[in-house]
Amino acid sequence: MKTKLLYNFSKVLFTFAAIAVTVSACKKDEEEADDEIPESTTTPYNLVIPAGFPAMNIPIDNALTVEGVALGRRLFYDPILSSNNLVSCSSCHNQQMAFTDNGSQYSFGVDSIAGTRNSMPIMNLGWAPNFFWDGGTTNLETQASAQITDPIEMHQTLDETVSKLNSHPEYPALFNKAFGSSVITSAALIRAIAQFERTIISANSKYDKFLKGEVTLTTQEQSGLAIYTDASKGNCNSCHTLGGTFTNYEFKNNGLDVVSTDEGRGGITTLEGDKGKFKTPSLRNIAVSGPYMHDGRFSTLEQCVNHYNTGIQNHPNLATELSGAISGRMSAQEMQDLVAFLNTLTDDTYLTNSAYGKP
Repeated sequence: MKTKLLYNFSKVLFTFAAIAVTVSACKKDEEEADDEIPESTTTPYNLVIPAGFPAMNIPIDNALTVEGVALGRRLFYDPILSSNNLVSCSSCHNQQMAFTDNGSQYSFGVDSIAGTRNSMPIMNLGWAPNFFWDGGTTNLETQASAQITDPIEMHQTLDETVSKLNSHPEYPALFNKAFGSSVITSAALIRAIAQFERTIISANSKYDKFLKGEVTLTTQEQSGLAIYTDASKGNCNSCHTLGGTFTNYEFKNNGLDVVSTDEGRGGITTLEGDKGKFKTPSLRNIAVSGPYMHDGRFSTLEQCVNHYNTGIQNHPNLATELSGAISGRMSAQEMQDLVAFLNTLTDDTYLTNSAYGKP
């Protein structure tokens, strides 16, 4: 009897020990799994889409988060992305000038070499199907890497950039918050910058307020609006689509020269019919983003308007919207009225929004 009781007691102890080992092993497996797949702690970014704009097509693998946008913003203003640690994205993209280069015709990179095209504004890029004057990239992620590695601009490989960021005292922790790993990769780098750039939105100009019934346009501005849409006058609306993004995102030859020294879109596609074509830029904030055209040849809006009125050159690839334009079709007063309307596209909220400024 005593032997049987001892046997049963030993059996209970063995069963309990087995259960304890099993529970301990399960707990250990769970802890190891947690180490392998860190739990996401990111916060979804609440992106407000302005009235009149379509939904933004954001890549599934780069959803906007508060942490990712904040990281991208810091990187945008940090010269660590350049080989000499002196040039940042913001060096050529000043918020107060619609993120263009402070009135410069061309920007200078790390080796003090001037580029060949005017710095483009940064706004509403989340709706753009392509980037740069020639559409050389088709997504914001690729666009970000192109400027870092460009030999004239930042002149630094992505591997060199990542190495510098991994050695930085703060960036590994910031990348861990945004992407769940303190080991920085080039993919995470360009995703962060793209996230920030998608949040830079301009949609609160005087014209936008006019559409919402909040303000009225002056008589001259109303006249300029009529000229803007009149096919026999400004005909601006045929390419710079009124409202929303103020561009059709197409590539056009606008008759700057008879022979193109810069092939533009043709340099990407190698098609003869694309030579001298450049992306139609948005006219939002146009009054503060000069000089104008892909090569910055015009310093004022008046010069731009006069080009379309009397200066169009008969290039073989001239846009059909301009091929039948009558020289001198706009009077001096009508050109002034058109410029007055273009000034209503300035968005002071966007130009001063602290969320877009240096952190």
